[in-house]
Amino acid sequence: MKAIILAAGLGTRMRPLTLKTPKPLLPVLGKPLIEYQLERLAAAGITELVINHAYLGEQIESYLKDGSRWGVNISYSPEPEPLETAGGITHALSLLGNAPFIVINSDIWCDYPLEQLHLPENNLAHLVLVDNPDHNVEGDFSLIDGLVTLKSRAQRFTFTGISVLSPALFNKLPQAKWPLAPVLKEAIDQGLVSGEQYHGYWLDVGTPERLKQLENDLVAKTAIVEKAAVEKNSN
Repeated sequence: MKAIILAAGLGTRMRPLTLKTPKPLLPVLGKPLIEYQLERLAAAGITELVINHAYLGEQIESYLKDGSRWGVNISYSPEPEPLETAGGITHALSLLGNAPFIVINSDIWCDYPLEQLHLPENNLAHLVLVDNPDHNVEGDFSLIDGLVTLKSRAQRFTFTGISVLSPALFNKLPQAKWPLAPVLKEAIDQGLVSGEQYHGYWLDVGTPERLKQLENDLVAKTAIVEKAAVEKNSN
């Protein structure tokens, strides 16, 4: 299965950090945010990657090159201007092929096990959802019996930016700027979008404050792991 990492945003909420650096290359503990995505995809055996870019995209290509340093093969889909999510995917369809593909936002950090992602038969999309963070308390979608819905009054969850999508979702879209939400909503209304709730760590790294939060969380997680290893070795 191929994957596309969405990296074409302007990063306006992250300014001034993104005035000269594209958001995917902002460092987290000394490593660009997008590099964590490459490592997790490679570890899951997903090695054929597409990265779309627009704003300062040449920096992304210059840093990542062909991806061989991480054991992956990267194809790039440059955009003359950010085409939004659905527009960017449509623009990259020739690189993604005819089979379902994984989509990951470049500005998130999540420890979801990517190797278990799949698209159930006869569905057009599968979304990974989490409990609502403080910056999205109303949530995005409800989930009932494994299907994503908009009409229910059931508990709503937040879309992580991790999904498996069928290229059939985009076959009728024009080569233009186009958001993903209306495309998903049409498929949801037809009962063609499945989903799952993930209980692990997820963060939308959309602001300087959340970038710092991620660094603090990773340092704390590393300390816990190291302490556990010391205790295990001492027993």
